[in-house]
Amino acid sequence: MVSIRSGSIVILVLLAVSCMAMVANGEDKTIVKKKVRGKTVCTQGWECGWYSVYCCNETISDYFQVYQFEQLFSKRNTPVAHAAGFWDYQSFITAAALFEPLGFGTTGGKLMGQKEMAAFLGHVASKTSCGYGVATGGPLAWGLCYNREMSPSQSYCDESWKYKYPCSPGAEYYGRGALPIYWNFNYGAAGDALKADLLNHPEYIEQNATLAFQAAIWRWMTPIKKNQPSAHDIFVGNWKPTKNDTLSKRGPTFGSTMNVLYGELTCGQGSIDPMNNIVSHYLYFLDLLGIGREDAGPNEELSCAEQKAFNPSTAPTASSS
Repeated sequence: MVSIRSGSIVILVLLAVSCMAMVANGEDKTIVKKKVRGKTVCTQGWECGWYSVYCCNETISDYFQVYQFEQLFSKRNTPVAHAAGFWDYQSFITAAALFEPLGFGTTGGKLMGQKEMAAFLGHVASKTSCGYGVATGGPLAWGLCYNREMSPSQSYCDESWKYKYPCSPGAEYYGRGALPIYWNFNYGAAGDALKADLLNHPEYIEQNATLAFQAAIWRWMTPIKKNQPSAHDIFVGNWKPTKNDTLSKRGPTFGSTMNVLYGELTCGQGSIDPMNNIVSHYLYFLDLLGIGREDAGPNEELSCAEQKAFNPSTAPTASSS
């Protein structure tokens, strides 16, 4: 699990308010360096708050500004959007600051950081979109339309987790957030990592945009199972596939980020719409960020159509959506 240095939901909220003020005021992010065991580690004020090798690099606010966030999610505050007024750049950059010392957006230089933003936010947009074929601005402009599942079909309580993550009476564990969380065990795990009581109060995710983004970034940064990579490690090239991975057509590609997050719901099913929708958002976001989709690699690296799932579903999975 990702370890977050924070004591409680109250501290997270106070940190969020403080960071928002710093972002708004353009506070200087002076790089402070020191040597630890022969390695240079750095901090950068509010955005990279503890010493890390990643904090010696450019940070997200250096290359991803509020106007770009507005371009990527241009329709999120329209009257028909179901979460109008909820999502904003300040909430995202504040949430991201908690993970930048761990490499989120700070791994491998500016270009890789920009590509990771396009990849992560492409996943987010595809999972929270209310766009459709003839929607104003096109179907890819409608990300962050939702912050919760509108018509849950069930309460998503898995009693097999009753000893570790028991369902709280009256709680509903339907999908919430930027990469929607489902099931009591996922709320419990995210709550443990973020030091927020999400098991008893899953509604926190749809009440606080910073926390909702933190939960999404936590999922991006965290392996679902031991001995498996996170989506982040796959995308930035930290993961080296095993022989079995290669035989299963899984590699350090965007396609494999879909696999580790959603498994056979999206991958190994041929060229299906759910997979193509995520890829389309990624390419669209690369274009809007000025990188260009040609830098995304060949189609076989974007796709997971022929990949075997990392975690075949025999029960509710961490990626159910």
